[in-house]
Amino acid sequence: MTDPENLQEGLRERKRRETHERIIASAMQLFAADGYEGTTLDAIAAAAGISRRTFFHYFKSKDDILLSLQSGLGDSLVAALAEQPLDAPPFRAMRNVLIAIAGQYSIDELVKLDRVMRASEAVQARKQAFYLQEEGILLAGLRARWPEVSEVTLRLLAFISIGMSRLAIDAWTAEGGTRPLAALVEEIFDALAGAAKTITK
Repeated sequence: MTDPENLQEGLRERKRRETHERIIASAMQLFAADGYEGTTLDAIAAAAGISRRTFFHYFKSKDDILLSLQSGLGDSLVAALAEQPLDAPPFRAMRNVLIAIAGQYSIDELVKLDRVMRASEAVQARKQAFYLQEEGILLAGLRARWPEVSEVTLRLLAFISIGMSRLAIDAWTAEGGTRPLAALVEEIFDALAGAAKTITK
């Protein structure tokens, strides 16, 4: 028999998730139609069918809406890492993980998001802190997966992995998404491997 209290809690959580998604969808539509600077919080709230006060229960600003769309990168990488063979070397495993994750991105949505984000200097300034946070999440996952590997090596791998993601996404959106993102990730990893060989000669 279902506990009424748990059922009610589940319904509240689902309603909150639906409202969260509706705010984001409404904001992106308005950003595309009116521009980032031309879109007000009141307009987003009205389009999402909520009050301005309710909006602030979900987001602090327009910038937070954009940044929320890129959140979860570290968690996604850690989850994908768990699916890699246990005997896979760290660098090879992360290469496979990033290529797999890259194949999940929607071209139109990511190009649109990047265009909007570049219109906000505040968002650009906060992206560095965002990537550091995601790097920390990934590092924790790497430590759990390879406790025998040195801290310096794991930190370097986390740094490289998030950096590769940034490079690939920047290059991909600059090209307008004309090539698969996964192909760009693979290309950048190959470039890194080639550079490493040149440096160590």
